Amino acid sequence: MVKIYIDPGHGGTDPGASANGLKEKDVTLAIATRVKNMIENEYSNATVRMSRTGDQTVSLLERTNDANAWGANYYLSIHINAGGGTGYEDYIHDALSDSSTTAQLRNTIHAEIVKLIDMPNRGKKKANFHVLRESRMPAMLTENGFIDNATDAAKMKTAVWLDKAARGHVNGLANALGLQKVSSPPPTGVLYRVVTGSFTTRTNADQQVAALKAKGFDSFIDIVVLNGVAYYRVITGSFADKSNADKQVADLKAAGFDAFIIVVNQ
Repeated sequence: MVKIYIDPGHGGTDPGASANGLKEKDVTLAIATRVKNMIENEYSNATVRMSRTGDQTVSLLERTNDANAWGANYYLSIHINAGGGTGYEDYIHDALSDSSTTAQLRNTIHAEIVKLIDMPNRGKKKANFHVLRESRMPAMLTENGFIDNATDAAKMKTAVWLDKAARGHVNGLANALGLQKVSSPPPTGVLYRVVTGSFTTRTNADQQVAALKAKGFDSFIDIVVLNGVAYYRVITGSFADKSNADKQVADLKAAGFDAFIIVVNQ
């Protein structure tokens, strides 16, 4: 089993960069949660652990200690840039050569992200960042656009771009780490996703997931950023056939839950 540690940058009392109605900690968590869900739903030989799953304060040392203690095979830290500029770039530790295993893995992941992220490619870089230096496994840090650039930030506010950014990361990880698709991959094209609650507080979303589970409904939490606010959506099924989604909504309402359908283009 390939153990992948996903680290959404910042969180809690550390918002990261802020501009254009967005906070870095919210956008990184939205991308990272999508990466986790995609890997766990689509690949049979990978498991994911996250440094945070909500708006928690987690120190850099706590993040790398957690990944090291877990025995992760790969460390991926997800960030948003600031300071003037536009586009995507990523980093490995500056002590590593271009022929190192970490550099070769980064090359593969970088190539897949830039295919989908819909931003200028600022290149492959190196730095002495803590998470790259103190992690005992190959590690990479991605900078997914500039939060203080109006064009980049406008993309960050859309679920379509968040999905594309996450998909690029997942495709790169799959190619680099030899992840194996499940025997029945999710359908492509239009999906009818059943939403059973949208919350601004992660605790409320967790409580809804528990209440659904008690009534026999499996669900997961998806994070979207709308007008600078992070929403925790409880998803209780994604269907290629709308009639199946309609039935799920009816079953949920019969069990006492409000539910509605959103259409997602895959």
